[in-house]
Amino acid sequence: MSGNTLIIGHRGASREAPENTLASFRLAFEQGADGIEADFRLTRDGAIVCLHDDGTARTAGTDLRVEEATLSELRRLEVGLWKGAVWAGERIPTLKEVLAALPAGKKLFIELKSGPEILPPLEADLADSGVSAAQVMFLAFDAQLIRTVKERLPGYRACWLTEYRWRGAWHPSQREVLDALARCRADGVASSDRAILAPPLVRELRERGLELHVWTVDAASAARRLCDLRVDSIMTNRPGWLRRALAQQLQPAVAVPDRGVR
Repeated sequence: MSGNTLIIGHRGASREAPENTLASFRLAFEQGADGIEADFRLTRDGAIVCLHDDGTARTAGTDLRVEEATLSELRRLEVGLWKGAVWAGERIPTLKEVLAALPAGKKLFIELKSGPEILPPLEADLADSGVSAAQVMFLAFDAQLIRTVKERLPGYRACWLTEYRWRGAWHPSQREVLDALARCRADGVASSDRAILAPPLVRELRERGLELHVWTVDAASAARRLCDLRVDSIMTNRPGWLRRALAQQLQPAVAVPDRGVR
């Protein structure tokens, strides 16, 4: 790949394994991912669990709202079978478990799905984990939450999440993105892969010393373009496949010997 673009497993190796489970994270690392991205929410009794949706219906069948449920209630749910019998027995992991399973030198992108109330238990879990701040990145769509994270955890990196929409022009615009980053004191932006991600925006981010992370990229052609732009990371549902596809693109063409009559 070009530069040092990292390959990050989006909810783990979620194309193959049940998203946001320890099995999915282990598979991503086995496939060579540089890190994983995972979603975290606060339960009614103050535990932090790994789940994208605000309820459990899609991945567990039984619908419990995370903020209204206790950790013990959520832990009783089966969240692997929906992806296939081979994944039976998977449970919703806690942040503590995810941190404990993080290999040395690998990255954990923590997307915060709850509000600032998640920060005190988050700080406690991080302090108990022994995981280096250099291994952790915080993500959130709420710019004010990113600012609060930077105030409370200044040793950690945090990036503002945004998705671009076309309404006669791209929204948010490049200027709106840069202004938002300045207001919330983010270390960079994590965004969806859209045409707005072009050299002018990347140059401006770099000149300001800001990072650029992109989600969710499952096509080799799109990933190649982003690597050429030298984005900091690509989040993908298929980290092993994408790494192999990018490596194959970089292999030199094999010269075919000329066996004609001279």
